[in-house]
Amino acid sequence: MKRLRNYLKITFLTGLLVLLPLALTYWILKAMLQGMERLIGDPLQRYLQVYIPGMGIILLVVLILLIGMLARNLIGRKLGALGEAVLRRIPLVRNIYASIKQLVNTIFLQGKSNFRGVVLVEYPRKGIYSLGFITGETKGEVQAAAPGRLLNVFVPTTPNPTSGYFILFPEEEVTHLRMSVEDGLKMIISAGMVTPPAPPRPEET
Repeated sequence: MKRLRNYLKITFLTGLLVLLPLALTYWILKAMLQGMERLIGDPLQRYLQVYIPGMGIILLVVLILLIGMLARNLIGRKLGALGEAVLRRIPLVRNIYASIKQLVNTIFLQGKSNFRGVVLVEYPRKGIYSLGFITGETKGEVQAAAPGRLLNVFVPTTPNPTSGYFILFPEEEVTHLRMSVEDGLKMIISAGMVTPPAPPRPEET
C-alpha cells in the first residue's frame, strides 16, 4: 500500500509539473488574445463595421515583434534595465523575477549553445551519481598538469540549475548519456520527478 501511495504521489506530481506550464501558457496567451480583440477588434467592428477573424492573433504577433525590436536597440535596453531595477526593489517580486530570468536564460539562451551533452558522474563521492553537462575539454596549464585527459563538467543544483559546481573529471570516469540537454535540465529542475524516457538505440530505429 505504501509503495502504491508513493507511486501515485510521484505520478501525480509528474503530471502536475507537465500540466502547469501548459496551462499557464494557455491562460496567458488567452488573456493576451482576448485583450487584443477587445482593444482593436471591438472598436473596428463597432465604428467601422469591419472585423477580421483572428485579428487578435495577428496583433499579438506584431506586438511581440515590436517589443523584441525595441528591446534590441539602445532605448529599449535602457527601458528594460530601468524596469528591471524597479522590479528588483520589490521584496517578493524581485526573488520571483530573478529566478524566472535565470531559468529562462539557462534553458533558452545558454543551455543548448554552451552545453555539449549530458553526462553521468560519480559525485559528490564514489557510488553516488549526479547529472552534469559537458562544457568543453580541459586545455592549457590545467590539462598539462593532469596525468590524463580531463573534461570540463558543470554539475548544477536542484531546482535552480543556474548554480552548481565546475569540476574537472577524467574522461574515463564520465558516462555520456543520449538524452538532450533540454531533457537533462527538465530532470534537474523537477528534482527527478520528470524523467525523460531512454531514446531508442541506433539499431532499434
